Amino acid sequence: MSEFKCHHCAESLQGKKYVQKDGANYCITCFDEHRANICEECHKRIGADSKEVCYKERFWHNTCFHCSKCHQSLATETFVSWDNKILCNKCATREAFPKCKGCLKDIVEGDQNVEYKGIIWHKTCFVCTNCKEVIGTKNFFPKDEGFYCVACYDSLFTKYCMKCHKPITSGGVSYQDHPWHNECFVCVSCSKELSGQRFTAIDDQYFCVDCYKNHIAKKCAGCKNPITGFGKGSNVVAHEQNSWHDYCFNCKTCSVNLANKHFVFHNEQVYCPDCAKKL
Repeated sequence: MSEFKCHHCAESLQGKKYVQKDGANYCITCFDEHRANICEECHKRIGADSKEVCYKERFWHNTCFHCSKCHQSLATETFVSWDNKILCNKCATREAFPKCKGCLKDIVEGDQNVEYKGIIWHKTCFVCTNCKEVIGTKNFFPKDEGFYCVACYDSLFTKYCMKCHKPITSGGVSYQDHPWHNECFVCVSCSKELSGQRFTAIDDQYFCVDCYKNHIAKKCAGCKNPITGFGKGSNVVAHEQNSWHDYCFNCKTCSVNLANKHFVFHNEQVYCPDCAKKL
């Protein structure tokens, strides 16, 4: 006859308390340390001397088995499993009904409601963020954390083109805080779209670089080419009715550059002081 031993430590169980689990026998110490189930609530082992509650292969100390909402003990009470949580009947009833985002009250069967991206409201609680009128099931626009009726969204957020005065529904160009459709923001001379291009604004009119050069820009008194303000010719010297690129503002006689220097203007020509003395 084989000796009656603990399956883990091989100590004799003769005349001792033991626990049988999965067809094997264990002394109380080995069972508590190695084979006892882990409590779902406190995560400690449920010893042989503790009362245990088992539900769907999950285990609790009977003192740890309580409603996850109100913490009422459920060891001897009926309970409900809801969304992997253990609830008392009262809390389960509350959990079964979604909460209105507006009034935070239950939306119960028969209530008219509105749902948007998993959020739910009573129909009468779904109101415009701005005017507070009930949106209900009418068209609306979400923006940031708010919801707006069509009229409020149009007045608060819709941009209107400075040229055609029609709404800009997507894209567009903004210049000096004013919006345009891409196709409306064009050169007044050749109608070329200016979005993403260099342009010049004169008296609320906009010109592409070519049209500005050819039709608007002043001509340099030195080289006779247009002064555009772009690139190399961005610095300009002006005197009386004449203008020069800074690199063209040179003495007529010795060609020394006179930008930011003293000069003499004589018979529509520019001279350095030394050359002017020889005139």
